[in-house]
Parts: sequence; structure tokens; C-alpha cells
Amino acid sequence: MEMPVWFEVSTFVVLGALLLFDLLLVVRRPHEPSIKEASLWVSFYVALALVFGLIVLAVTSGQFATEFYAGWLTEYSLSVDNLFVFVIIMARFRVPRYLQQEVLMIGIIIALVLRGIFILLGAALIERFTWVFYIFGAFLVYTAINLVRHRDEEEDYEENALIRRMRKILPITQDYQGSKIRVTENGKRMFTPLVIVFIAIGTTDLIFALDSIPAIFGLTREPFIVFTANVFALMGLRQLYFLLGGLLKRLVYLSLGLAVILAF
Repeated sequence: MEMPVWFEVSTFVVLGALLLFDLLLVVRRPHEPSIKEASLWVSFYVALALVFGLIVLAVTSGQFATEFYAGWLTEYSLSVDNLFVFVIIMARFRVPRYLQQEVLMIGIIIALVLRGIFILLGAALIERFTWVFYIFGAFLVYTAINLVRHRDEEEDYEENALIRRMRKILPITQDYQGSKIRVTENGKRMFTPLVIVFIAIGTTDLIFALDSIPAIFGLTREPFIVFTANVFALMGLRQLYFLLGGLLKRLVYLSLGLAVILAF
């Protein structure tokens, strides 16, 4: 059974509207969410994913619904490792706590666009060259082994080539000026550090997606399922960042658990 086109289009429209609403909510009222608020939002996005899976079941088949749930759980589990790097990026760029929601939201939107492109390319390659699927599998096993070998090492963040290039090209102010992206200093239009942080979050997440997306392709070859699993996982990731907070460093067996998921 194929995924109905009308269902795919409707899903993208609803998810796009939801992301836009969430973005406007964050931009208009920048603040650091409390544990209670973060918990409610995480619960909301988890419930939303569960409901979407039931809708997939009603519209298509049990196979697609099962693949969505498996892909969503896999992506959600593997995305937790992103939070370590997000914490490091926030500290590296000294992002004020009240601006971190907006930074994560826009960074995640950038990440979803980049992941969407990566998913389309991956699906096209698998469709045309079936042996690419085995390369994905070998890469996952390699990544799992590395996670086990280096699980006791400290997470580190190194600016990628794009960020270094942007620093050289764009005029960047020294300080943040609220949630403004562009300001005028001494008669010159300049960008605030927020631009660099947005790009850092989005591009760094794509690097992590090199692990998780092939893992979902191991569960399903339907690009729509792969992408929606990514969307629902990343939408809840922002609030999970504030919910877990300082608990991340206590998750001493996280890398080992992620390695098992990847290899499986």
C-alpha cells in the first residue's frame, strides 16, 4: 500500500502551521521555561506523535504505523545525544538563558530543512542503488563501536567549516542585543551572534543525523515516514533540553545505550 498524496500534503501543512505557531510563541515571549512548563510541552509532543501514529494506522496500514513508531522512538532516543552538544554550544557562545528557546527553535527548523534534503537524497540513492543500504548499515555499526570506545570521553564542540567561514564574511557584534538578529552600530549594519548560533545548532544537528537517519532507513524505506519521525522527535527536543538540564552529565550509560540502538 502506498502513502496517499493528500495525506502527505495535509500532514506537511499541519506540521508547518504547528512549527510556525511554536516559533511565534517563543519569539513573542522569550523566557526560560520552568520544569513544569517543559514537562507539559514534552508530554504534549509525545502525545501528538502517538496520535499521529494512530492516524497513520487509520489512513494507511498497520505496517506504516509500526514503522513510524519505531522510527520516532529511534530518532528520539538518538537525538538525546544532541543535547550534550547543544549545552556546549550555548556555553561556547554565552547565549543568555532567556534566548535559548528561540535559538533552539530556529536551529531545529534549519535542521529539519537540512534533514529533509538528506532524506530525499538517501531515499533516491537507496531506490536506485540498493547496495547503498548496506553502506548505511556498515556506517551504523562503525558509529556504534565508536560510541562504546569513547563513551567515557568528554563531549566537545568544534566549529565546522561553515561557521568559521561565516565569521569571516559577516560583520558580527560582540554582544547580544535581545532577540535582534541585525542591528546598527556606529552607522554600520551588523549581525548579532544569534545568527552564528542558529547556524551552529542547525548544521551540528545535521552531523548527528548522519547516524540517526540511516538507522530509520533500516526500519522503513518510505521517505514520508522517515521525515515525520524526524519532525516529531525534533519538535520535542527543545523542551527536553530544558527538562533534563543538568541531568545530562549524570546519564553515564547514555552512549552505551545509543550504541546498542544503532547496532540493532
